[in-house]
Amino acid sequence: MKWYSLLLWCCIITFPLQLFSQDVTLYQQFNGRFDYLAIGNTMNLVENGLFAPCKINTSSSADLNLTTSQNIEAAYLYWAGSDNGDFEISLNGIEINAERTFSDAIDGNRSFFAAFADVTEIIQDQGNTTYTVSDLDLSSVISSYCPSGTNFAGWAMTIIYQDDNLPLNQLNVYDGLQSVPDVLNITLDNLNVLDTNGAKIGFIAWEGDSSLAVNEQLTINGNVIGNAPLNPVNNAFNGTNSFTGQNNLYNMDIDVYNIQNNINIGDTTATISLTSGQDFVMINNIITVLNSQLPDATVVIDATTNNCGENTVSLDYTVFNLNATEVLPANTPISFYVENMLIAQSATTDIILIGESESGSINLLIPDNFPTNLDIDVVVDDDGTGLGLVTEINEMNNFDTIEIELLVLPEIQTLDDDLQCDIGFDRAEFNLETLVTDQISVNLNDVTFYESLEDLQTFSNTILNTQTFENTVNPQTIYVRVESNPCYFTYQLELNVENCPPTVPQGFSPNLDSKNDWFNIQGLYDIFEEHQLLIFNRYGVLIFEGDNSKPWLGKTNRGLNHRGELVPVGTYFYILKLNDQNFSNIQGWVYVNY
Repeated sequence: MKWYSLLLWCCIITFPLQLFSQDVTLYQQFNGRFDYLAIGNTMNLVENGLFAPCKINTSSSADLNLTTSQNIEAAYLYWAGSDNGDFEISLNGIEINAERTFSDAIDGNRSFFAAFADVTEIIQDQGNTTYTVSDLDLSSVISSYCPSGTNFAGWAMTIIYQDDNLPLNQLNVYDGLQSVPDVLNITLDNLNVLDTNGAKIGFIAWEGDSSLAVNEQLTINGNVIGNAPLNPVNNAFNGTNSFTGQNNLYNMDIDVYNIQNNINIGDTTATISLTSGQDFVMINNIITVLNSQLPDATVVIDATTNNCGENTVSLDYTVFNLNATEVLPANTPISFYVENMLIAQSATTDIILIGESESGSINLLIPDNFPTNLDIDVVVDDDGTGLGLVTEINEMNNFDTIEIELLVLPEIQTLDDDLQCDIGFDRAEFNLETLVTDQISVNLNDVTFYESLEDLQTFSNTILNTQTFENTVNPQTIYVRVESNPCYFTYQLELNVENCPPTVPQGFSPNLDSKNDWFNIQGLYDIFEEHQLLIFNRYGVLIFEGDNSKPWLGKTNRGLNHRGELVPVGTYFYILKLNDQNFSNIQGWVYVNY
């Protein structure tokens, strides 16, 4: 709210204030040698006011100037303005779409928006240069905001960088959209203060006016803060950028304050308070930079065990947090390498206190193409790509190595194949135990059977019905494991299924007594699935035609006298076409009786 609309504001505050803001909360945290700076610019031609033109730009620019030691870690672009929002803009000609959006409102009629996009890759690619935000176009909606002096638009970019010359810091990025007047309190959590030296806090705020300073104060933990002469203690949000010294960022602020005397070692939270008796200000982004306490993860291999003939190594290890000033968090990743190749991953289970440790075990499956003498490396705080997730005091002491020798797996031996008759759909029944004991002298208590070599090697999915095993494919290879301490031997054999000649009965009685009620040709149905059955009466007339889904139940389905009725007692002739290249047609007679 501007000076010329004080009367309007007095009228407004007699009604309930309607706000639709989003609380400022932690968005991202960086631990290490990090700091940040921010750039940006307004779209306003001048500070809005009674005599200001009701016009607004659609583009503006700002320069980024990092030193050679400052390496960009992340870059976040925020933009904001009056009305409901323009969420598709451009940055140096590159189209940017809002990844997150924020909104606020005052008196139920005037709406305001803010937006966010992660532009890290763009800034890392272009580096130090002039950055121009364009296509932020509020021209068609700004006129309704001019009479109340709430017409604005602008953009700001937060650039987090790493620099080896910095102390170990914890940098927290908080964002949302919360506004005053007349009092705004924000509690910042997830802090970890080790040392107050160099502690600072920064803001991105919208719609502040340098000409309004009615009861406007910014405090942290109850202490008034300022940055005179750029940001006096009674006019915190006045269109300035503390990083560049600019004072013409009309209706927006990019400010940073030293707070080393306003925060204490051991603090985990901080309370920000803003009061404003007239100026309407929206906080979009807050950043804190504090020295931080750090853990120090190390790992020791305690023991390894591997069985003869197996590629699995059981490994016991212990993770320590000894030379540390902070606990090591739970779920710190642990990676296991063999000859520099990642083969397994794990993680710590619990928080490891300073000076404490946690032990664990893992089974490592060594690939077949590795030598029998090899090195195993265990690395704590390694995500499997050589990168850590936890910032530590010492990043160079996170591994341990051990050399082991694998016992050679015996060659697979082949047993004689077995062939059985099809009982339906290329399936047969096999006695695996007999197949083995007929060929080698073993104790069956030492024998197990598997459908894959991998299952045999990992001792999983053992075949249980070894005396009545039915194949699942034709042919099928079965693997046999014979234990022979400390090793085992591996055998394989092939199961085959063939169609055997069907057995044709000489008669049946379709009298529905549940005994011999249909022409049941054994070894035919679901085996010779393409067969054709033809039935003729004594005059040679075709009276029935069947197939795999249509057996003969003693009724007609062909011929001049076909009524679907049971045939009379008598002798009937059949032709069975098996449609199998290994078998000829079968013909004969069958007697039907009741």
